[in-house]
Amino acid sequence: MKLRLKLAALVVVPLLVMLVSLAWGSTGYLSLNELLQHISAAVQQQFGGTGAKVDEGMATILWQVRLPRILLTFMVGAALAVSGAVLQAIFRNPIVDPFSLGISSGAAFGAALSMLVSFYSITISAFLFGVLAVGITYLVSYSKTRTSLITMVLSGMIISGVFTAFLTVLQYLSDPYKLQAIVQWTMGNLHTASWEKVRTSFLPITGGIAIIIVYRWRLNLLALGDVESLAIGVNPKPMKLLMVGVATMITAAAVAAVGMISLFGLIVPHITRILFGPNNQVGVFANISIGGTFLLLIDDLSRTLMPFEIPVGVFTMLLGAPLFIYLMRKNAVNWN
Repeated sequence: MKLRLKLAALVVVPLLVMLVSLAWGSTGYLSLNELLQHISAAVQQQFGGTGAKVDEGMATILWQVRLPRILLTFMVGAALAVSGAVLQAIFRNPIVDPFSLGISSGAAFGAALSMLVSFYSITISAFLFGVLAVGITYLVSYSKTRTSLITMVLSGMIISGVFTAFLTVLQYLSDPYKLQAIVQWTMGNLHTASWEKVRTSFLPITGGIAIIIVYRWRLNLLALGDVESLAIGVNPKPMKLLMVGVATMITAAAVAAVGMISLFGLIVPHITRILFGPNNQVGVFANISIGGTFLLLIDDLSRTLMPFEIPVGVFTMLLGAPLFIYLMRKNAVNWN
């Protein structure tokens, strides 16, 4: 019964947070009754009816500003959380996340390069350089027909630092207008969310997460180790390549859409394991729900807590670091 309540909460809580996020904003607040009137009017208009009379200005804010931002935020939060959980399961290491393997830094460099010289779309450039960063990390850590997990994580940190240095060079070479855009983007920002970004990010993020959902049971086998996977008839190498490739794709799409959001892909999988245990059969769905909901709450605070909007990447670092330290001090973070 307790598990059923938790699973129900994975559906109910995100919907409630989305409604609160839709009604709550720096441009105005709506009561539940007013929000339901706007929703009813929008639904009736979609089916050819006239709909109830509502404030057109607020309707524009709800459906053209807040709703695309809510959907994009939820997708990005789910993508980073699932990507972090997949990488931690594959490499059997609780400190692995898209940043530690260089995916985020490579994707960030690719996106910034696209902003500067416009040779590819931002999403494609972010994905290509995210894959390049992972490939270099693997080659650096590969030795004598095998790859050490610890060596790969250390290599990822080095490659991440190299791409961060390249990103700094791009900022130095940029003109003031492009520099401002790149700097704001590297801090993680959702204020530029639009329906266009939702459409661009939807296919790579949802498609990648769908693949992970289909193969989520194999993540439990990969987490046991290569020998154990082979013993029950699953070849770990192609499955690892597939999962790392998919994790790279959804991370690159998220980074290309909103910029760099630090620590998120590291912290949320730990919170999920604390609440639901290490079983990835349930953990993938839990990471989708908790990751999307958590980033929505952070974004709500970042745009309403102060008179100005705090970049969401800065906010995740300010909230995430103390939370992770608290969990470590309480021994709630474990890999059992």
